[in-house]
Amino acid sequence: MSEITGQTGLRNGATAVVNESYSFACMRCGHGWEQSYEIEHHVDGEGREFVMYVADGQVVPSPLSRPTCPNCDNHVVRIMRPGRVASVRDAVHRQHRVPSAGPVEVPSVPADGTAPKQPHHWHLADLLHVFQRKAS
Repeated sequence: MSEITGQTGLRNGATAVVNESYSFACMRCGHGWEQSYEIEHHVDGEGREFVMYVADGQVVPSPLSRPTCPNCDNHVVRIMRPGRVASVRDAVHRQHRVPSAGPVEVPSVPADGTAPKQPHHWHLADLLHVFQRKAS
């Protein structure tokens, strides 16, 4: 999750740079995303240490303070280790791949004439329901 870079490539007087990545999931709309940050360690004029979070070349607030969902602007966001959102997306992508050419199975219609049951399509929100708090 963290990697400290050496003294090369430091900018704006940083004494060290730590690279960290996180996965985020919105508990309101189910949107998931991942972001990598360069955490620059600095010392101010009075000798106090402080850090700056940089994402995509822009200084941003700490993702640990009050993350905001880019989809719905909600602040009820779960922070997870990196790779969690990507692994869910990969699983969904594997589910939706087009099958290779070959024999095609024609769905059978039940004798009562009702439509055959369709398979359930999973969404990130379906997988995140275990993290939602139950009302007391």
